[in-house]
Amino acid sequence: MRILIALLLSFVTVAHAEDRGLLPGLISAPMLLPVNLSGKDLTLDSYVVRPDRTGRFPLVVMTHGTPGGWDDAFFRNIAKRTPTNFNAAAVALAQRGYATLSIMRRGFGLSGGGYSEKLPTPCDYLPAVRIGAADTIAAIAAVRSEPWVDPDRILLLGHSTGGLTMLAVAERNPTGVVGILNFDGGYHSMAKPGEACSPDRLVDTVAALGRSARVPALWLYAENDQSYGPDLARQMSAAYAAGGAPVRLQILPAFGTDGHDLITMAASSTWLPVVESFLAELKLPTAVVIDLPEPAPIPSPPGLSPGCQKVFSGYVTYRSDAKAFAVNDKGGCGTAAGRTAAEARDNAVADCLNRGTACHVYAVGQHLVEN
Repeated sequence: MRILIALLLSFVTVAHAEDRGLLPGLISAPMLLPVNLSGKDLTLDSYVVRPDRTGRFPLVVMTHGTPGGWDDAFFRNIAKRTPTNFNAAAVALAQRGYATLSIMRRGFGLSGGGYSEKLPTPCDYLPAVRIGAADTIAAIAAVRSEPWVDPDRILLLGHSTGGLTMLAVAERNPTGVVGILNFDGGYHSMAKPGEACSPDRLVDTVAALGRSARVPALWLYAENDQSYGPDLARQMSAAYAAGGAPVRLQILPAFGTDGHDLITMAASSTWLPVVESFLAELKLPTAVVIDLPEPAPIPSPPGLSPGCQKVFSGYVTYRSDAKAFAVNDKGGCGTAAGRTAAEARDNAVADCLNRGTACHVYAVGQHLVEN
């Protein structure tokens, strides 16, 4: 197990020594974590961002949400998911001296085992989030003994269904886990066609988890979360605390038209001040120890549509060397970040082709591509 992880990380360290890219002082790399779940050996699709130096660092384990639906489109969607979606948060925390590990649960992205979180009955969330918790605990066990992990300082960060998943991990109070960050945690399902499950089922779910959880938790929900608004977040937090679980709820300012994806879409400055206060209470690092230079400017492709000009501006400032931007001759574009630069190139072209024809890659990372 350690050999697989070490090979991946040593490869990236060498690559960074030759071209520091957008993340000088950090290592970023895809990982396949060997785990055993339900008696089966499989791997979990993961991504690590951490300081490029020796030493053991507090570990932040991150996990994702779940798209809606239950058909072929749902399974195609989850297969396309990537552990790099937490990139902004991972980089911000790694700058503060953390090793971050973003994991895809079974059936998502390249993770093996098949999708395992189907609800046994409509609106019965507990079994599903406990299955996700088992994946998370197995991932922690897979890296706990790595030389860059401090096994006594582990922080869990989950978004949407991933937030509930991390609360289910806290229910088991695993050794070394000292805090939980729950971003817009919830679960969206249907009681029957055309009828969403009652929010009371979410309240009941977190109440059950809170009866055993004793890991300090910070819950962060956007004011304009269209899935789990502030009133529901307050009900859930109160129910969780009623069982004895230590929790603090923070309602963050509105973000965009729907704040549900704030942790994956917004700048880290949106939520870091609140999180840093929580980290300080846990005696975890808060100060920046690795400064990153501003991304170098890239000339905009000629003839971009106004919408693509905005997309390109976001591309330029996105801190990843595994990103790509594609264009066509009609002003259309496509962009993607991936586990690798090659994956990003392919996905950027595919994204562009959804908007037009004859697309080609314009930039990879912060470098223009000759065509």
